[in-house]
Amino acid sequence: MMDAFERYGLRLNNRVVRTPVAIASMAGIVDAAYILERAEHIGAAFIGGYAIDQPTLDASKEIALDGNRKEFLYDDPVTELKKQMALAEKSSVVLGLNLRGSAPESYKGVAESLGDGVIYEIDAHCRQPAMIAAGCGEYYLRKPEELMAVIRALKSEGVTVSVKFRAGVASDDRLLAKKLWESGSDILHIDLMDAGSAKLRQIRNSCPLMLIANNSINSFDRMREMLSHGADMVSLARKSDMRTLSGLDAAINRFASEEGWYNSPKQLCRGGDIRALTFCCMPVKECPLVPTLTRIGMAKDEYIRMKLDTVKNTPLEEGKQTCFGSLTWCCKTSSPCMFRDMTLQQMGLSRKEYMRLKRELSGKIMSRVFHDMPSYESS
Repeated sequence: MMDAFERYGLRLNNRVVRTPVAIASMAGIVDAAYILERAEHIGAAFIGGYAIDQPTLDASKEIALDGNRKEFLYDDPVTELKKQMALAEKSSVVLGLNLRGSAPESYKGVAESLGDGVIYEIDAHCRQPAMIAAGCGEYYLRKPEELMAVIRALKSEGVTVSVKFRAGVASDDRLLAKKLWESGSDILHIDLMDAGSAKLRQIRNSCPLMLIANNSINSFDRMREMLSHGADMVSLARKSDMRTLSGLDAAINRFASEEGWYNSPKQLCRGGDIRALTFCCMPVKECPLVPTLTRIGMAKDEYIRMKLDTVKNTPLEEGKQTCFGSLTWCCKTSSPCMFRDMTLQQMGLSRKEYMRLKRELSGKIMSRVFHDMPSYESS
């Protein structure tokens, strides 16, 4: 698992994640047995959804009786969830429980019973009328204050919280992401539907949380598109067959081993998210960097000072032959640059190590933007 951490740097619920490929919940289908069959090719899995109180239990029965959808049906949610957790312990997959509840107390009670060994995922995603009527699923996107109350109830138990939601349902996904972050959520699990990477970039630019992108991510090209626009992981549901999962796992493994930064962003001038500030040069011309700095409330001289201070005593401080005298201002390795490559060769620094250092710089920039400066919303 140490190799996995060096390759991806991913932790969920204080556990190393072996690959940024996850399985999303499908009610009545994704349980512990389902993930054990696929454990070799995934890093995390969210089983469920599981109803946890009487209103949602009744809604599950109503949905199942209709005959068009499967549901998990049981008498006691806690007993069933303990059974699933015990089975899942046979693998190294980081486990999340996708839960359907109608009140903060319902979630809090489950967390009190089960402890902090799993991720608690609030289902703000289901659009079945019976579940919405029960006060769950997309109901929470229409009543975000109630969703935030659920997050706070779970966090009072000291557990890791994920929120699964569908993009485009809330009036403003950027504002929603910001509120979920401020309420204590640790993970946003986003069904992008037809919104695509532009929506993901907006959410990435609104909060520093772990982002898991979901929906129709069944090819490596699609996976890279999501990762390069802000996702930390991707998840699959209907296409979570062995062939697709193993292909994605192998492909991202190769990419990370060769490139050094598995989810490196596109450069800002090519539509990248805020992490791409790590690749930006000095603000000496009109380019996307200038309006980005304006949106985050950072003056040009402060941006210059921040990057120079951050790379002090690291290899990125070097590079007198580069355009601005330091590798801190150099672009990503996918962009041809004779001066950057010549400098790396003279230093004996591999392109992979260069990208790893750029990733470290990006993390420090993100921390500065989201934790040391006023919050902002970006496109």
